[in-house]
Amino acid sequence: MKHVIRLALFATLLASMEARAETLPLPANLIGAASDAGETLLIEADAREAYFPLAINFVTQKNQAFCGVASSVMVLNAIGVPAPPVPEYDPYSTFTQDNLLDARSEQVIPAETIKKQGMTLDELGGLLALQPVQVEVRHAADSSLDTFRKEARGYLAAKKQFVIVNYLRKAMGQEKGGHISPLAAYDAETDRFLILDVARYKYPPVWVTTADLFNAMNTQDSDNANRTRGYVLIAAKP
Repeated sequence: MKHVIRLALFATLLASMEARAETLPLPANLIGAASDAGETLLIEADAREAYFPLAINFVTQKNQAFCGVASSVMVLNAIGVPAPPVPEYDPYSTFTQDNLLDARSEQVIPAETIKKQGMTLDELGGLLALQPVQVEVRHAADSSLDTFRKEARGYLAAKKQFVIVNYLRKAMGQEKGGHISPLAAYDAETDRFLILDVARYKYPPVWVTTADLFNAMNTQDSDNANRTRGYVLIAAKP
């Protein structure tokens, strides 16, 4: 019972974080995380180890191109990777959207490029691989619906393992281009994943069916040589 109450409290916390934004209406195929149905899914989800560390470290992308940066910051802080110092927080250290990008990341993708157009799935994987974590990039065309479900569900059920998805919004009924955000939970009964959308000014976190999410990932990205979008598996090194 205590675990259920704890889940409900965190769902309420997440709801309060997003409720002030005037977000766009959700299409019928998506369930808002702060709705009664969304909270019930979280309480009943069988894979939700990722939810609490991500919720604690939830950030809104600082501009409309920084979805990959914000998602990376959330996951690295959730894993507990040693972070750079932050002058205004001295003597404490944490990853922020200001200190994640450095001289090393410039070799993967220049900061100015990210500010203009965001990043691709492979650039996201390359950026995360600069840190002391295990990273596996999966293009949807090289995976399958069943493989994605199995891998993502397994990661979300384990400690210090996370999944970031790169998908086309309009393929899920949203507005409208490519986007990146972390997954936080999976409910087997409804076969839905919880996306902690980092563009909280635009859409709240949502529950989406595995099929709809995979179809949205299985779309070509013209900025990535027309390769499909997909997902990144991130885990703490043993």
